[in-house]
Amino acid sequence: MQKFLKIIFCCLITANIIACSPVIAQRGNLLQDYQVNDIIAGQHTRSDVLRVLGSPTTQSTFDSNVWYYIGQETEKRGILDDEVISERIVIVSFTEEGIVNTIEDRDTERLQIPYARSKTPTHGNELTFTQQLLGNMGRFNTPNSSSATDQF
Repeated sequence: MQKFLKIIFCCLITANIIACSPVIAQRGNLLQDYQVNDIIAGQHTRSDVLRVLGSPTTQSTFDSNVWYYIGQETEKRGILDDEVISERIVIVSFTEEGIVNTIEDRDTERLQIPYARSKTPTHGNELTFTQQLLGNMGRFNTPNSSSATDQF
């Protein structure tokens, strides 16, 4: 019996250790330094950028000659919220001829904005249990007929 309890105890300890290990996820197109350094302004074209960096995450709304590569790496531990480990935004702009004009590595220093989990109250709909239970009393007119079975 004690051997069985030891096995159960070891399994529980192992499960707890595994459950608390972080899960690392990559979102978007997180570029590496060597990839960005391979692109030279004034020399490479759109097709070269597509070959080296891949498809852009998005293009500028007002200027299709600006491509954005946005990526981040997050870490999740257990039931806690995701934590951003690294984030990178690379902006590649092209001339009208499709030649790389500039490559900009945008600073991604994040602001720590607290997440509010509370909900915005909707005024006028705050009914108590009793108001909900008795709310429909007197709202409906009784039929003019003498018996309620005449309706069916």
